[in-house]
Amino acid sequence: MHLNKRLWLFSGFLALLFQATAAFSTVMPEQVVRQTSDQILQELMSRKQELQESPGKIYDLVEHIVLPRFDFQRMSQLVLGKYWPRATPEQKEAFVHAFRQLLVRTYATALLNYSGEEIAYLPNRQEANANNAIVNTEVKASGALPIPIDYRLYMKGAEWMVYDVSIDGISLVSNYRTSFASQIRRYKLSGLIQKLEQRNQQRD
Repeated sequence: MHLNKRLWLFSGFLALLFQATAAFSTVMPEQVVRQTSDQILQELMSRKQELQESPGKIYDLVEHIVLPRFDFQRMSQLVLGKYWPRATPEQKEAFVHAFRQLLVRTYATALLNYSGEEIAYLPNRQEANANNAIVNTEVKASGALPIPIDYRLYMKGAEWMVYDVSIDGISLVSNYRTSFASQIRRYKLSGLIQKLEQRNQQRD
């Protein structure tokens, strides 16, 4: 499957990852997804025309509902891999911010493409460490094979946080790690950060 299609599928269902509160902290990850996904998807559908007419509003939706459930510090560390320990504190902070903004810009607009596809929940795989879990889902669109989307979460304090998503077997973290590593080798980490910042400043 083409990378852009995977990114669309991922962004279209980031909204499944809920605006969970501390009240859900003792609930299993799959239950949190189930209890909140209907609310988020209903908002997407009910505001679809509004968001199409004013696309900029989708950014607030992503910022306030989706992204709080992601640990961008951990994601950034995993994405940079061996380059993370070599980075200065300033570079780490700059990369986390730029990477976060990249995902906001990439996936916010793509959320507008959600059109009511069915979500099926599969049996979970609980990892050896009780603080880690995988929520397995399938996206079922009419006339197409189901697309597996797996969410990796870990318990951070009293909340489940997402640190990776796999779409059709392709890990978001691994995909960016490969892409960014080649750019770091060519431009160094400072060059990668600069390119991300420039990309984030471009108009959609």
